[in-house]
Amino acid sequence: MQNDFFKYQAQTTQFAAGFEVEKAEGSYIYGKDGRKYLDFVAGVSANTLGHSHPKIISAIKDQADKYLHVMVYGEYAQEMPVKLCRLLAESTPDPLEVTYLVNSGAEAIDGALKLAKRYTGREEIVSFHNSYHGNTHGALSVSGNEYHKREFRPLLPLVDFIEFNKEEDLENITHKTACVLLETIQGAAGFILPEGDYLKKLKSRCEEVGALLILDEIQPGFGRTGKLFAFEHYGIVPDILVMGKGMGGGVPVGAFMSSRRIMESLSHSPKLGHITTFGGNPLIAAASHATLKEVLESGLMAEVAEKEKLFRELLVHPKIKNINGKGLMLAVNLGQPEYTLQVAKRCMEEGLVVFWQLYRNEYLRISPPLTLSFDEIRLGCQIITDVLDEA
Repeated sequence: MQNDFFKYQAQTTQFAAGFEVEKAEGSYIYGKDGRKYLDFVAGVSANTLGHSHPKIISAIKDQADKYLHVMVYGEYAQEMPVKLCRLLAESTPDPLEVTYLVNSGAEAIDGALKLAKRYTGREEIVSFHNSYHGNTHGALSVSGNEYHKREFRPLLPLVDFIEFNKEEDLENITHKTACVLLETIQGAAGFILPEGDYLKKLKSRCEEVGALLILDEIQPGFGRTGKLFAFEHYGIVPDILVMGKGMGGGVPVGAFMSSRRIMESLSHSPKLGHITTFGGNPLIAAASHATLKEVLESGLMAEVAEKEKLFRELLVHPKIKNINGKGLMLAVNLGQPEYTLQVAKRCMEEGLVVFWQLYRNEYLRISPPLTLSFDEIRLGCQIITDVLDEA
């Protein structure tokens, strides 16, 4: 299988691991080598409830027995997409009330940008240096790392980049700005948190000039920080909320959410302002609804702060420079990218899955399932510190 993987499946790098997966359950991935591996990455923040969660599997099976795809998005009323959108509306603050379901976080970013342009009638976009929003042309255009963009230009014009947490840059947001797009917690840059009242001042500036605030919660959303969405920690509500990754608990999904007044602007002039064949797929919506319901009702979010505290208590070592992040999205700074990659490889050899940050390879990514137990945290952290003890 590994030979066929490299021969027939397109690769994203020249050094893919090619690890052969047999099955995955709970906090573990089982390899065809007969070993099990504790998962501290959760499919890069996607497996919110771990692997093969029984409630997600049951929801998928129930829906598969009824029907799969029946019509393009937005034409037929289907039980599970409707229930998912209603539960999202009931679980988020005003004015968020209407959800557009799509296939991925990147598509949700593209849809949100289109929505902001259509509603405001403006063309300019403000984004942030070191931001990451996906790899479609639109999402790449508003991502803030030139190395990943330069070979694909020309991209979207009229995108201005400012510095995250730099208040004086807020003056770059003007009456020509359609929207300001940012990750509530910058992901690829190393899980960088907003400082002080920065988000409140940003929101105030947007309101002052009539720009829409779009928050990208593709990584921190669905309980990863101890709140359903990370913006709830900071006393603001976005005009447009983007979600994905952990929303599906392991299936491909994305969405953008706004007020009815804003969202309705995609339905006319032109009609079909955004359209997708498989967005709102009932099988995916069933998995997403089961994920959201379990996150809301299980008490897992209430454990996140305590689990973060345990990680920080156990991951103390001379080779660890600092730990960024919040909740169960932590970035462990090991100083040098080459060393971090070596540590990740050795951890895998010892039965622990860890990864690294896209832009800042010196940071070791820890984004485990919310269902990870305290004993599993202790086990995984012991493996990391043992590996760091090696010469």
